[in-house]
Amino acid sequence: MTLKTSDFDYNLPESSIAQTPAEPRDSSRLLVLHRESGKLEHRIFCDVTDYLNAGDLLVLNQTRVIPARIFARKETGGRVELLLLRRRDELTWEALVGGKGLRVGKLAQVEDGPEVQIIEELSGSERLIKFSEPIEPYFSKVGNVPLPPYIHEKLDDPERYQTVYAKEPGSAAAPTAGLHFTPRLLEELQVKGVRVAYVTLHVGLDTFAPVNEDNPEEHKIHSEWCELTQETADAINETRAKGGRVIAVGTTSVRTLESAANYQLPITPFTGPTSLYILPGYQFKVVDAMITNFHLPKSTLLMLVSAFAGREKILETYNMAIQEGYRFYSFGDAMLIL
Repeated sequence: MTLKTSDFDYNLPESSIAQTPAEPRDSSRLLVLHRESGKLEHRIFCDVTDYLNAGDLLVLNQTRVIPARIFARKETGGRVELLLLRRRDELTWEALVGGKGLRVGKLAQVEDGPEVQIIEELSGSERLIKFSEPIEPYFSKVGNVPLPPYIHEKLDDPERYQTVYAKEPGSAAAPTAGLHFTPRLLEELQVKGVRVAYVTLHVGLDTFAPVNEDNPEEHKIHSEWCELTQETADAINETRAKGGRVIAVGTTSVRTLESAANYQLPITPFTGPTSLYILPGYQFKVVDAMITNFHLPKSTLLMLVSAFAGREKILETYNMAIQEGYRFYSFGDAMLIL
């Protein structure tokens, strides 16, 4: 059967989109889906400890969101908005650029920062831009954390759009399934005998882009940089050898783990871009369970969880979650898919 993008559509009332994060982090709701039986359970996120066993491995994405939204002024005084997407080298970035007449060669001055020049037009409003000096030292002064377009409330504490274990700067968006964890919850899991390992995948804004092609297989998946270290590879291989489960926190961790597995098993260290596109029919090689938020209609992320749990079961579960008042998207509630 040929898949259609419309097969991954559903209606979400705007009132279901979470505008603020749960406080405390682990007080969000948790919808537990048992894939084999189809059984659903309604829990609180801190109850996740009931479902993870000694010998399991929890894999977390330790990327950190950079304050990638920056404002500059053209020589004429007009305002320019830059949203940094990917760093090419010390001075050069791919960025979304907002403002009029921003053609190749145009210069702008970052407010309280370096000069920036448009050096190449990419696609749509994406441009290759070059700073006169590295922008990172200016982040604390000139950068703003970019929130997804569907969040309209101001975030009082920018750290609430970071996981508590965020370490490696590079993302334009947070790996939001990890936002539910607190240091205490991670400690409780480790006391129980659950091991914790880290990967890094720098999340791009393409994560939020809907699939516009009728046939999802024609969609060009976004490429994201990721890293899986020797230490994490060893932890995965030991867990699998002893019969424990590998539990991925977020679709970003899933992509990193499965990208490494596509090269060889047992898992070996992996660093580089991944363009892995997971659609129904995909055979998962490493991930036994996943923790994830509720995803946008027609998105590659909804397709990924549908590949893991079955499209009809996921859509049925989403519709039930809407009726039950679960909160959706980045600051929303979580699912544990076993």
